[in-house]
Amino acid sequence: MIGRSRTTPSGRAPEVVLTELLGDQQRRFHEVDPGLPPAVLPPPGEVLVVGDDTAGEVAGVLTQHTWPAGSAPLLWSAAEVTELHPVLGAAGRGGVDRLLTEWRARLPARVRHVADSAAVVTWPSRDVAAARAFLDHGLVPLAVLAVRRPGPPAGAVVTPGGPPVRIRRARDDDLEACVALAMHEIAYSSMVGGSVLRPDAEAVKRTALRQRFARDEPVWLAEQDGEAVGLLECGLTDVSPGSWLAGLLPVGRWGYVNCASVLPDRRGAGVGHALVTAALPGLQPPGGRGTYLYYNPPNPISSVFWPRHGYRPLWTLWEVRPAAALR
Repeated sequence: MIGRSRTTPSGRAPEVVLTELLGDQQRRFHEVDPGLPPAVLPPPGEVLVVGDDTAGEVAGVLTQHTWPAGSAPLLWSAAEVTELHPVLGAAGRGGVDRLLTEWRARLPARVRHVADSAAVVTWPSRDVAAARAFLDHGLVPLAVLAVRRPGPPAGAVVTPGGPPVRIRRARDDDLEACVALAMHEIAYSSMVGGSVLRPDAEAVKRTALRQRFARDEPVWLAEQDGEAVGLLECGLTDVSPGSWLAGLLPVGRWGYVNCASVLPDRRGAGVGHALVTAALPGLQPPGGRGTYLYYNPPNPISSVFWPRHGYRPLWTLWEVRPAAALR
């Protein structure tokens, strides 16, 4: 059940409109970017349908989420989130504009009046017509989900002279070094992306890393002269039909990078390249679809580093904070 039924301006049930638009949206996605998975119906929430037989109908589903104190998502998310899941069919910029205007009118009070809030929409990166409408309504491309096809790492990079870089798997006794490196990444990303440097960030990250070690997920450390100077947290996941990731990635086995960090005074010296070169083989098992990660387009380092290593945007996460700033 998507949401409660009510009559739309055209006299049809919202569920009927969503289903009809979905077929056109699947075709639209394939034309915009063949690397996208088939479009799926949104998760349960409040259904919006705007337009009529003359202007053409577009639809979407609104979901609301509150992240409790101490939860890991608060390191990259606002506490109160309202999210729009558009189902546009074949509509262009005008349809997106009408839907966003209706979204602005439907912002719930608990989100509208909270400073630690965000309005978020995730949409294919190559759909520039929709991107123009998002910008017009005050949304900012704070993050992208980028993908990489299986294949060898990028070629060697030319770096200044310096101590040789040693790459190895992190151990349990490396926990504090990993936490320190991760905190450098959070602090930097909080200036150029959606990360938030919260008072309990270090404790939350320590717990997350401890759990990653317990699951034996690959965490790589880079060392120079015995000092930990770089970190790469990785993992493998199966995207199965009906899962939330199936709306973002084609079904199959995927590797992912969760966190990449290099000490500020060691950046630009090939440490990150050495980490990716060491990690990629284990993230590309036989039959795997590829690897994915999130990075911030406003980040002047990651927005260059990851495309250079073969990653390209598939989805863009458009966001405005606080949510009341949505135009």
